[in-house]
Formats: sequence, structure tokens, C-alpha cells
Amino acid sequence: MERMPRWADVLLVPLISVTIAFAISAGVIWAIGQDPVEAVKLMVSGAFGSTYGWGYTLYYATNFMFTGLAFAVAFHARLFNIGAEGQATVGGLGVALVCLSLPWPHWTVALPVAMLGGALFGALWALIPAYLQAKRGSHIVITTIMFNFIAAALLNYMLVNVLKPAGEMEPASASFPEGAHLPTLHQILAPFGIEFSSAAPVNITLFLALFACVAVWVLMWRTRLGYEIRALGHSESAAVYAGISPVKIVVVAMLISGGLSGLMAINNVMGEAERLVLNSVEGAGFIGIAVALMGRNHPFGVALAAILFGFLYQGGAEIALWMSIPRELVVVIQALVILFTGALDNMVRMPIESAFMAARRRRKRREATQARQPSPGE
Repeated sequence: MERMPRWADVLLVPLISVTIAFAISAGVIWAIGQDPVEAVKLMVSGAFGSTYGWGYTLYYATNFMFTGLAFAVAFHARLFNIGAEGQATVGGLGVALVCLSLPWPHWTVALPVAMLGGALFGALWALIPAYLQAKRGSHIVITTIMFNFIAAALLNYMLVNVLKPAGEMEPASASFPEGAHLPTLHQILAPFGIEFSSAAPVNITLFLALFACVAVWVLMWRTRLGYEIRALGHSESAAVYAGISPVKIVVVAMLISGGLSGLMAINNVMGEAERLVLNSVEGAGFIGIAVALMGRNHPFGVALAAILFGFLYQGGAEIALWMSIPRELVVVIQALVILFTGALDNMVRMPIESAFMAARRRRKRREATQARQPSPGE
């Protein structure tokens, strides 16, 4: 028997967690002598008050959707993939190699091949930790964290020694050819007469991320492979009894997870920077963990949580720019949301579960009392 309704688990618990995080954040802002109400207004207007703000919010949300989905797929197999940062970094290398390899005639030709390159490189970077977990028992958390640092070192080497154009000092690749430039949301909406900021970096990758949410939902809840992944996550012994190979599922789940992380590079490398630079991922791999946990590892919940964290990123940048609030405090606000929606989830969940269970017991006692009372005709 469920301790509380599904809607409460999906909506009420995260909403209360976020409310507590914002309340504490407001207290911190007030403690440093700033107006928390003004800060909230500035965050909302900066993130949602203009198409420019919406553009950056959705740009960040696109990154978080990919990394959130990556973590969610692995988590359903009881795998804590901390390596989305490194997998997205190496995925960016794959995207860059594809985009720089040919003088692409049009983005419609370059995009599918770049997606294949990003997903393939990200999946291959997840393969070794997956194999070590499945075959050698090496913990996936340790190996994926280590591979994040290896990915950063590999990217640094490639940019400095291989991809950096001759005579340039900046560790970055050459700009991608014109045919590999993705259309922005401004360019997509303009033919329909819809005005959108041309300065915002959000691009067609947003629709790819939304499609990925639907595809992951179909995979996890409408296919045999998804059932096997979830079965292994619930009980390995039961999965083995049912004929499911843990080695196969661990490797496949991590390959899918790494591929989704690698696809994030389409947004930030091909769509926004239009070249490969150092630290292009900017922590999105780690934010994806919080996004997945807040979204209850469900693709549609991940999409909503990604928009919330996109709001935190863009709104936080606005208050750091226009108020006397240090950028570090914005990171503290983001950390509080992560803390309450992730690590302290049970602190919010348990009282709500108790309240629903108490209400259910009272309703049953009332129904039992009514059933014992004689009807008026007796």
C-alpha cells in the first residue's frame, strides 16, 4: 500500500523542498543587508520577463535535460553515474571532430552526424566504468568521478596540442564552418512572425532535448529493455531469477546514459559556442544529478526540474549583476535547492507521509464506525 498519493510524491514533496530552500535563501539575502523580495522579483523578471531571459533559461534547461536524463537512466538500474560531466566533455570532442572534418553544406546534414559523434564519444567514455562495475565490481561512483578528471585532461591536451589553430594562444578549436551552425530559436520562430531575442543562445537543441525526454519515457516504460533496467534496479536477485543478465543491463544502461550526456554537447559546443573550448560543460553534469532527483527520475519530471534550474542559473546571474550580491551567494542558493531536493529529501517526505497515513487511518476508523451503526429502518 502506498504511503501517500503519487501526485504528492511527484509535486508536493519537491514543491515544499524548494519552498524551504528559497525561504532559507531569503534569510541569507536579508542577513547581508539586501531585500529578498526585490531579489526574487529580479530573478523572475530576469529569467522570464523577456524573450532574452527566456532564451538563456531554456538554454541552460536544455543542458540539464540531457544530463538529468543521463543520470535517471543509470539510476533506474541502481547505478549512480557521477560521470556525466566527463561524458559530456568527451561528447563535445566528438561533436567538434565531426564539425571540423568536412565543409558541411547545411546544418540539416551536419546535425545528425554530430549527434552520432557526441553520443558515441559519450557512450564510449561510460563504457570502461560500466565494464569495471559489471565485471570487476569497481564502484561506479569512484570510476566515473575519476573519469571526469581524465576527460578534462584529455580535452586540455587535444585543444592545446591538436585542435588549436596555428598562431592562436587561446586553447580552443577553430570555429565550425557555416554549414555546421545551428538555427537559434529566433531564426526558427521568425518565419511565423513571432519575435524572439536574437541574442539568446537557445537553439534547435531544445527540441532535441524535449524529444529525448519522450524517447526515454518510451524506452523505460514501454519497452522490454526498459523493464529489464528497472527490474535490475529494484532487485538484482529477482532480475537474475527472471533470466536478466546484470552484466548486460549495467553496460547497456551506462552506454545509454553516456550517450545522453554526450548529446548535451550539441547545445553548448555546436549550438552556442560554435567551436570547442575548455570547460564548455560548466558543471551541467553535476547539476543533472539534482535535476533527476528532483524530477523523481521520470523524464517529464526531469524536464520541469531542468527549467527550474535554468531559472536559478539565469535569475542568479541577474541578481549578481544588478544587486550587491556576490556570485558565490547565488551558488549557495542553488546548493540549498540541491540539498533539500536531494540529500534532505526524507526530511520533507517523512512528515508528509505520516500526515497522509494518519488521515487514511482516521478515514478508515470513521468508515468502520459508520458501518457498525444500525440503519434507521432496523
